[in-house]
Amino acid sequence: MTTPASPNPVLYTAHATAFGGREGRVASDDGLLDVQVAPPKGLGGKGDATNPEQLFAAGYAACFGSAVSHVARAQKITTGPVRITAHVGLGPVGAGFGLTVELEASLPELPREQAEALVRAAHEVCPYSNATRGNVPVSLRVV
Repeated sequence: MTTPASPNPVLYTAHATAFGGREGRVASDDGLLDVQVAPPKGLGGKGDATNPEQLFAAGYAACFGSAVSHVARAQKITTGPVRITAHVGLGPVGAGFGLTVELEASLPELPREQAEALVRAAHEVCPYSNATRGNVPVSLRVV
């Protein structure tokens, strides 16, 4: 097994604490994030609060959108509006559970071929993509 490379230097560290697992709340140390969490209906819960998969999807979508913008700037491409939707699935894998991710990118002002190339390039630099690579199946789709 290969040891993953660590960023050097680390530019930012986020801190969040979960109280009560999937049936409780999560909060960041600065108080900007403080939300109730609960199992979704699809996992037998009431679905009356957010859940870890929604939080992961939100973080991945935001980060991937920034990666698209970063690569576009580096390539001197004007993208127009960028919209990323992350679909995060959860299900059994062996004796445990695993995730799947589909990233849906909308770049309506770019030709499809250029948008697809930009999304593939962003997938190589996005920290979430790098963290999940080899661990979580991630598919890319331009709409």
